[in-house]
Amino acid sequence: MGAAGSDRLVLAPRPTLDGVTVLIDPPDWPGPRGLMWSHLVSDSSLEELHAFAARLGVPPRAFDRDHYDVPETVHARAVELGAEAVSSRELLLRLVASGLRRRKRRQLP
Repeated sequence: MGAAGSDRLVLAPRPTLDGVTVLIDPPDWPGPRGLMWSHLVSDSSLEELHAFAARLGVPPRAFDRDHYDVPETVHARAVELGAEAVSSRELLLRLVASGLRRRKRRQLP
C-alpha cells in the first residue's frame, strides 16, 4: 500500500552515482542492425536524463518523448556510469509515478 489512505503504489527514487536517478531496462526489444535495445529514463527530470545520455555518448536523435532507445552494446556502460538496472515493468512504473511519462498521441483517421 502507498501513502496513508491510498491504494496507490508509491515508488521512491533511488539515487545512483552522483545523485543521478537514471534507469535502464534489459535489452529485450528487437531493433535496427539486428541488435536488442533498452530504454533509458529518469524518474527525476528530463534534464538529468539528457545529461546522462550525453555522458554515455548517446546521440540526441535516440530520444523519443520520455526515453532514449539504446542498443545492447551500451547497457553495461550505462550501469557503470550509474544507471540503475531494473525490469521493464519497474522502469515503466517509476516513469509513470514520476509524472514524466509522455504517451504517443493517437493519429486521427
